[in-house]
Amino acid sequence: MTRRLAEVARKVGVSEATVSRVLNGKPGVSDSTRQAVLTALDVLGYERPTQLRGVRARLVGLVLPELQNPIFPALAEMVGGALVQLGFTPVLCTRSAGGLTEAEYVTMLLDQQVSGVVFCGGLSLEEHGHLLERGVPVVLLNAAVDWAGFPQVSTDDGVAVEQAFNHLYALGHRRIGLLVGPADHIPSQRKSEAFAVLARRHRTDPADLVGHALFSFEGGQATAGDLIRAGATALICGSDILALGAVRAARRAGLEVPRDFSVIGFDDSAFMNYTDPPLTTLRQPIDAMARAAVQLLVNQIEGNAPTPKELLHEPELVVRGSTGVCRRPGVQEA
Repeated sequence: MTRRLAEVARKVGVSEATVSRVLNGKPGVSDSTRQAVLTALDVLGYERPTQLRGVRARLVGLVLPELQNPIFPALAEMVGGALVQLGFTPVLCTRSAGGLTEAEYVTMLLDQQVSGVVFCGGLSLEEHGHLLERGVPVVLLNAAVDWAGFPQVSTDDGVAVEQAFNHLYALGHRRIGLLVGPADHIPSQRKSEAFAVLARRHRTDPADLVGHALFSFEGGQATAGDLIRAGATALICGSDILALGAVRAARRAGLEVPRDFSVIGFDDSAFMNYTDPPLTTLRQPIDAMARAAVQLLVNQIEGNAPTPKELLHEPELVVRGSTGVCRRPGVQEA
């Protein structure tokens, strides 16, 4: 007990006597200090006293599918920063091979009496039902699955594909391909649907020029190779990682980017301006999206009804060195 008092006191910057008063429900402590002590208990992994367990901590879970893709650390930084500004403490939960599952993370967060949870990407059917039943405030950021009942903040995939397609079409490309994530991934489905509409409008034939891959460099390289062999002169990719794999596939096929083959990524992840060539990509407005997600979450925490509609944010096409005029005779026109 003495050790716990000392650790919490150091964490908050108050005396052990103050911590003791909070734990025993004694008066003489300000609300802000009382809340800081309770939050420190949660962060340090100590169990709250029985009489205080019904009080939600000012902790917010931030569940990410991975950290290898640079967009997820960037989202975590933005969401975490917005939460801290409002007096909440973000708890980062990253799924990884051999680590905790999403269900285990959710159980841990509920045990810690979190104020809410932001999911970036995934959310399983089981946990969707569990969280709805418990009434925990939740916001989905670029949801991989279309679950009803929770507010959502997303990039407008239809607008993104239209910006990329129009850019490539203006450069003379007619055999434009699309390389996205798994077929059951909602943002990838939306990109595919938008791409099909644009292909029909411009009378190009995308039937053999749409590929699905895991979101990895290797997945992008393998599927891009298939699309190149099918005659694509340019690719719109569902992530910067996939796009970098496509650049490698083009080079393996003896093509030079952008002279012989053009590539557009998605995210505008860190360092995409420093790749060879610098990557043309669709920039997600992650700062605005993060702030919108946090505000939707705080609204629920404060007792307001969740916003039923999905908030769509328009991306920005950032033109760099990986796209150029189509110069491949025989495949320029469909």
